[in-house]
Amino acid sequence: MNAISKPAFDVARIRADFPILAEKIRGKDLVFLDSAASAQKPRVVIDAMVHAMEHQYANVHRGLHWMSERTTEAYEDVRDSIARLLNAPDRSNIVITANSTASFNLVAQSYGRSVLKPGQAVLISQMEHHANLVPWQMLRDASGVELRIAPITDAGELDMAAYEALLADGKVGLVSVTHMSNVLGTYTPAERIIQIAHAHGARVMLDASQSVVHRRIDVQALDVDFLAFTGHKLYGPTGIGVLYAKRELLEAMPPVNGGGDMISSVSYERSTWAQVPHKFEAGTPAILEGIGLNAAIKYVEAIGFDAIAAHEATLTEHALARLSAIEGLTIIGHPQDRGGVISFTLKGAHAHDVATLLDRQGIAVRAGHHCAEPLMHRLGLESTARASFGLYTTMAEIDALADTLDQVRVFFK
Repeated sequence: MNAISKPAFDVARIRADFPILAEKIRGKDLVFLDSAASAQKPRVVIDAMVHAMEHQYANVHRGLHWMSERTTEAYEDVRDSIARLLNAPDRSNIVITANSTASFNLVAQSYGRSVLKPGQAVLISQMEHHANLVPWQMLRDASGVELRIAPITDAGELDMAAYEALLADGKVGLVSVTHMSNVLGTYTPAERIIQIAHAHGARVMLDASQSVVHRRIDVQALDVDFLAFTGHKLYGPTGIGVLYAKRELLEAMPPVNGGGDMISSVSYERSTWAQVPHKFEAGTPAILEGIGLNAAIKYVEAIGFDAIAAHEATLTEHALARLSAIEGLTIIGHPQDRGGVISFTLKGAHAHDVATLLDRQGIAVRAGHHCAEPLMHRLGLESTARASFGLYTTMAEIDALADTLDQVRVFFK
């Protein structure tokens, strides 16, 4: 595991910012270890959305009255916050979508259909979430673009030699891979992936749905072409996501959805499009969700990614040690560089049964294929249980998980 400096981090103070963490589940303290699916929300996010509804709500971009102008300012501020979060060159690089899935579909249906040609290929990896697989399958079936799959090693890391070999013929037009696996916790070597792809003439899209929560991302330093993430994993609301793209790519891409707000002019004969990024944002946007995501980004930035990364690295190291000591428990994947996601199986017990028994003690984990069914097949599994950590997770919660899993082991034994 990479050495990370450890700034001061007051997890008790942070937990006080999340009202839901005071809830009791079946009379037990809530131990929420499912943040990789959707993170809990701090009070500042809740308050920002409620304040907008109570004091200034109106539609955006269209009205000249006070309410509309104030709401437009509050909504559009999230674009600046996202650009700052990612170190994007400009706010115009930021397209606001519904979620990561919508971002992948936008690129597949716009860039994929207009730029990629039959005979070219899209390259993904074996560890992708369905959101970074199914849109490319749909593109393949509709346009004749080939879909290639880069294998992973038994440790759960991208096989870089095989990856480069798949690029060697120069037919790959786009590489689209996860930056951090939602199943294995693996951080992929994004810099190398991008450098190798660019050397072979391919553009690169990163799925940062998990990684943006845990580490600082600099799109300019990476030189990544496209990047997607979703708001609800970053302590913000559901219903809002992000597509970052280089300006020249957005300029060349046609809009996918037509309607209000994405136009410059409309007649019965023809329509012209708004400037980027607005030509990709048809209709009334997720106004309150944008205001909430803005509050979430500012909240996380105030804590600092160095502090968050150090806290989560300590948690993950402790969790790996505790879980590895449990008889019959197998941790899935052993990447050198991993985030706070640990999938595991327990001998003699189905993952759903494990999750159910943990829930009876107030411990929330995920169970299933985690929207990564092909990865499960590669691993020879049908499902796993998954514990995932957030900035509010504590050592005591890791210990509660391990202690309860040991009891579950005895139950099934």
